[in-house]
Amino acid sequence: MSNNDPNFVGRIAALKGLMVEVEVIAAKPDEDELLSIEGLDDIFLEVSYFRANSAICMNINNSSELSCGMNVARTKQKVSVPVGPKTLGRVFNALGQPLDNGPDIKNSRRPVSEPKGIKSYHKTQQVELLETGLKVIDFLTPFVKGRKIGIIGGAGVGKTVLTMELIHNVTRNAKGLSIYCGVGERIREGNELYQTLKETDVLKNTVMFFGQMDATPAIRSKVGPAAATAAEYFRDEEGKDILFFVDNIYRHIQAMTEISTNFGLIPSEGGYSPNVFSELRRLQDRLSSTDKGSITSVQAIYVPADDLSDPAVQSIQQQLDSVLVLDRSIAEQGIRPAVDLLKTTSSLLTPQIVGQRHYDLVTKVQAIMQKYESLKNIIAIIGENELSPLDRQDYQNAKKLVTFFSQSFAVSEHLTGKPGEYFTREQTLSGVEEILGPTAASHAASTASRETMQSTRNGAAAHPGGHKE
Repeated sequence: MSNNDPNFVGRIAALKGLMVEVEVIAAKPDEDELLSIEGLDDIFLEVSYFRANSAICMNINNSSELSCGMNVARTKQKVSVPVGPKTLGRVFNALGQPLDNGPDIKNSRRPVSEPKGIKSYHKTQQVELLETGLKVIDFLTPFVKGRKIGIIGGAGVGKTVLTMELIHNVTRNAKGLSIYCGVGERIREGNELYQTLKETDVLKNTVMFFGQMDATPAIRSKVGPAAATAAEYFRDEEGKDILFFVDNIYRHIQAMTEISTNFGLIPSEGGYSPNVFSELRRLQDRLSSTDKGSITSVQAIYVPADDLSDPAVQSIQQQLDSVLVLDRSIAEQGIRPAVDLLKTTSSLLTPQIVGQRHYDLVTKVQAIMQKYESLKNIIAIIGENELSPLDRQDYQNAKKLVTFFSQSFAVSEHLTGKPGEYFTREQTLSGVEEILGPTAASHAASTASRETMQSTRNGAAAHPGGHKE
């Protein structure tokens, strides 16, 4: 490679971890372009940004064969992944290389980087509820086509197992395609999911992308955009409805932060990369619906040190329509899924979406669970027998609800020996009604009536000179 080569860029000037500084002598490459190294055909650098007369690049595979002074050339290509029907049933890494010992797909590839300036909006469509067969999700965080739901919790509380159960249940009913994105998770879990999908004949309609915990931060940071690229193709070109599963979206932020540290960038709030939150929003924007198709996403979110106020966790939550919170104290009681019924929230829980009956039941359950939390402190002091009959009834109903929302999973049947359970939405609503009973329903109505009367009296006291019109 000589200076006269039209693709010649320059030479490696500095190396630091994943960061490679290339002195630009001749042709200036594009941002996100892959650069080749003379004498190393299987090693590529990706241009991240420019500084003075240098291109700051990322050593994607963290190769140790690089050294200062090596010649660098343009490839005029970017990181790309295969898309289309040939990818169904296959497993790839973030660079589009097969991980399932299958043939490499060299044609029908698309760049992973997001197209600049292209935005798509979808018209208001009729809401379509997708049944998951999981009581707590169908009841508290309705699974709506084209929306985003998050499963949030610390280490070891069951995020991955719950995600696998969702994949198992939802994909068997759905007519669309599924895309699974594994970011920074255990290799064993990825293999178990692959085998489960294969045994249940779901794999044939699924595309899987992995950047697991043994991969470099560069690979882990790109597996999310790689999976999004595949989803966009099926949505825009084939008009498909996509189920998009991510485990774990927080690991995407961690990978971006590791890269930022390698580049020597000053961290922002909480020690995270200064541009990580904008990158997260850019990724989430890609998982949207258009007039041609939809992307419905389920995202597992790891919570560092069980701190829900972590800046990264808060930033992810802002992008979601529903958040299912898993609690360690509930998991320690042997309840699965270990869902905190009070902290779990959904902006989709409205009468217009789920119906008045469902909405009223959720309101009653939340009121009882709120009372349950306050009564636990009183019971710890005076005992349950000292409660009024009404309070004792509400307390018992709350305990029944906690037990009712626990459920055996099909994906863990081989470990627990208990067959997996699937409940329709109607079965779930009927089960809640049976627990609440007429007494609880009438109590809720009387409580609302008392609050209305009290509000009226307060209003009259505040305006003693008022008159009727």
